[in-house]
Amino acid sequence: MGYIMNINRKNKTGIERLQKTKKLSGLDKYVIFSLACLICFTAVMIPVQAITGTTQDTLITCFFAAFGGEVFACAMIKKLKLKKGDSTE
Repeated sequence: MGYIMNINRKNKTGIERLQKTKKLSGLDKYVIFSLACLICFTAVMIPVQAITGTTQDTLITCFFAAFGGEVFACAMIKKLKLKKGDSTE
């Protein structure tokens, strides 16, 4: 896991301290991106269905299958890495 050193605050004695902050991995960024896309798609499709009065079943099914499947695959990769004890990302 990557860490960045960040000088941010002074403690009670006035000495600056270094704080380690965790850097997001590519897998975590992709999961956040996928979930944001799912939420945005849902928020857009509700008004579209209300205006048009029809549902685009194929589009909805394919979109959720693609992004939902990717999130599931990322979760399984992470779970298997943790189970094996790999610390590299």
